[in-house]
Amino acid sequence: MKRTLPVEKNTYIDVIFEDLTHEGAGVAKIEGYPIFVPNGLPGEKALIKVIKVNKGYGFGRLIELYEKSPYRVEISKEELHKYGGCQLEHIRYDGQLKYKENQVRQVLARIGKLEDVVIHPILGMDNPWHYRNKAQVPVGEKDGQLIAGFFKPRSHEIVDTDESLIQIPEINEAVQIVKEICAKLGIRPYDEGAHKGVLRHIMARYGQQTGELMIVLVTRTPDIPHQEQLMEEIITRLPKVKSIIHNINSKRTNVILGEHTKVLWGNEVIYDYIGNVRFAISALSFYQVNPIQTKVLYDKALEYAALTGTESVIDAYCGIGTISLFLAQKARKVFGVELVPEAIEDAKKNAKLNGITNAVFESGAAEIVIPKWYEAGNKADVLVVDPPRKGCDEALLQTIIKMKPKKVVYVSCNPATLARDLRILEDGGYRTVEVQPVDMFPHTGHVECVAWMSRVVVDKQ
Repeated sequence: MKRTLPVEKNTYIDVIFEDLTHEGAGVAKIEGYPIFVPNGLPGEKALIKVIKVNKGYGFGRLIELYEKSPYRVEISKEELHKYGGCQLEHIRYDGQLKYKENQVRQVLARIGKLEDVVIHPILGMDNPWHYRNKAQVPVGEKDGQLIAGFFKPRSHEIVDTDESLIQIPEINEAVQIVKEICAKLGIRPYDEGAHKGVLRHIMARYGQQTGELMIVLVTRTPDIPHQEQLMEEIITRLPKVKSIIHNINSKRTNVILGEHTKVLWGNEVIYDYIGNVRFAISALSFYQVNPIQTKVLYDKALEYAALTGTESVIDAYCGIGTISLFLAQKARKVFGVELVPEAIEDAKKNAKLNGITNAVFESGAAEIVIPKWYEAGNKADVLVVDPPRKGCDEALLQTIIKMKPKKVVYVSCNPATLARDLRILEDGGYRTVEVQPVDMFPHTGHVECVAWMSRVVVDKQ
């Protein structure tokens, strides 16, 4: 029997918002039917217009607020462009932390059936502004002028901006100055529709501990007009610049970086530190965009690993070796595995850069490489995973259960897949001891967690 929905498109309804989605939209329910409304906050009473109706959920538009949340922040249209796509920009920071912590608790209980786990209060930032050390800014044209900023949500329309409240000041300054120089020299911005023009993106990376700046110019064309003058002006106006890179992306694609990269001036890499570990960062390197909170996250992972110097540790999804090199300072041996070969090469370079000799890195799928290590006698006392948002591969989880390391430390960027994977490991003989949420990306819907799991000895009578 076909279900009759309790709402119809284009109708107006009074609602009370009950929750938030991970994208920061308010959730109202009409007879159990959820409607997602951007800019609504839990506890607020409002008039909404239903704009789309699906079988299991609908979407609405906020028309009028009758009662406002104490966590609401009023933002003027002039300020909006400074946030650049932050989903939680309208929520006071303590409210954001409360929402994210609550999200972790709800998801672990609902998906993971982990009601009794110790979940610590979320670790936020003392200053949740100007924390991002990397910007990738799309370039376009409006009224004959070169513009650069961010895309409006669910569109390819560029909002021109000269400042972002979540980028560090050096990044804001760098992007603005490069934009001004390119406009002055008449370098044509990329036209996505016609697939013409030159400059597609301006990327800037900054080492907060070293003060080193990298500029990456992403173009459709293999050559940059007025290149020498462009380099000269960038070097003169940005004295912290150590590297200017040219990346060529000639394809019709939404992917930012192309396959061909060359150094126009200076070094191929810049350097930065997380704690006392030094990292070389290239244009293509994955490197955490909030090093301050990354150290908080990794310190917690290290605390949960509780290494004494005698342990063998496996780091699945090791990337460029960030967690591995932290662990190697306290472990007897660390084995890191990562699917992306370029990341493994970066990991080896970073180990050498820090004089770390007890870390071994191999490229390949964790669920294939780790069993091979196990068969060769490399049994892990501690196994660390830091997977992408989709979580751990099922084969890897079964490998962990088979290997039976004493402890698993799970670093997660998605509470839902974390909860799913913790449940699988719990059913395979582990107990989740503690979970620590960390706010890596203030003013966005993302939340990171570190979970500590211990092997449970099962009495087989």
